Amino acid sequence: MSLEYTIVYKAENVYDHPVKEARWQFLITPHENPNQQLESISFKNSMDFPHEFSTNAYGFKTIRILAKSPFKAISFEASFKLLKEQTNPFDFIFPYDQAEEYSKYQQLQFRVEHEPFLRKTPLTSLLEHHSQFFDYKHDKFVFENLQALNTWVFEKIFYTPGATDVNTTLDEMLEHRKGVCQDFAHLFCAIARQHGIPCRYVSGYLHQGNGYFGDSQMHAWTEAYIEEIGWVGFDPTNNLIANENHIKVAHGKDYSDCSPLKGILYSKGGNTTNHSVQVHGQQQQ
Repeated sequence: MSLEYTIVYKAENVYDHPVKEARWQFLITPHENPNQQLESISFKNSMDFPHEFSTNAYGFKTIRILAKSPFKAISFEASFKLLKEQTNPFDFIFPYDQAEEYSKYQQLQFRVEHEPFLRKTPLTSLLEHHSQFFDYKHDKFVFENLQALNTWVFEKIFYTPGATDVNTTLDEMLEHRKGVCQDFAHLFCAIARQHGIPCRYVSGYLHQGNGYFGDSQMHAWTEAYIEEIGWVGFDPTNNLIANENHIKVAHGKDYSDCSPLKGILYSKGGNTTNHSVQVHGQQQQ
């Protein structure tokens, strides 16, 4: 059984003074993988500036725009259609005992191979007294600890839109225990990496027909590496294993690698920005 999704992304920027020149990079295109097939993509902007497709350092598709004529307002709209296969995220067996599994994560070769996603970043760092809160149990499998971590983060933070921004540190967020999906994902990554488990930040879309928590723009979750199984998605915002409702766009070390929009503007004064995303899905035979 597969699901067909239609995703519409819209953004509108209005500036106090004319923008003389601008460059944008959108990281909003659903990623293609064995379980996720992109069927169509369309992109347009109100100024009819030309765009081109490229890939970022991690190999994910970007849309780039160069504006060479002045403007005070511009809107963007992207539409995607894709098919996603329904899979069972628990369809695996533990291949060896806990002690043997733990030893594999300590091997130098393993740590070298996965170094980018074991590394602390400014957005995935914790003070020592905060990093000791989660009780990792070495007599349990890595997957079991990650399930417990998923639940722990879900219960630790209250989902509160507007409580943080992209510059809020995890320690600041934990002082008031309010955050959004990016904070949940960063906290999960920080603790998983602290215990030697490679973990990457994932950006994408969430089909919210089932009442999940998540932003009205883009969602964030994580993928952790489990030996003999591979990368497994965890959504601590909703205490879920990532499933067919999670539509991946990109992954990286943290939000800074996966920001949906980056740009350079030659202008002065402020601006207002509005974003919206609609995700519609239906079953296909």
